[in-house]
Amino acid sequence: MEEEMPMPMSMDWSTEEIVDAVNFFQTIEKAYQQAVVRDDILALYNRFKEFVPSKSEEKQYFKEFDEKTGVSCWKTIQKAKSAEVGEKIKMI
Repeated sequence: MEEEMPMPMSMDWSTEEIVDAVNFFQTIEKAYQQAVVRDDILALYNRFKEFVPSKSEEKQYFKEFDEKTGVSCWKTIQKAKSAEVGEKIKMI
């Protein structure tokens, strides 16, 4: 059974936004375990940016998550952005 990982979130977010943030962070973590379709990563990231438009706030959430999980949200997003449509992303 997987260990429960507290996800970074704001008390100001709606329930839907919290669910979307959790999906986003879980997908980032999943990319380190198995290949994830690039389009899925970017769609979840774009949704995340709808309720976290501030770059500094984004960096804060990414840093908190990265430190807890040992992954890199930024590197995963960058790899997805540079990949072809439909390509699968597998982080090492």
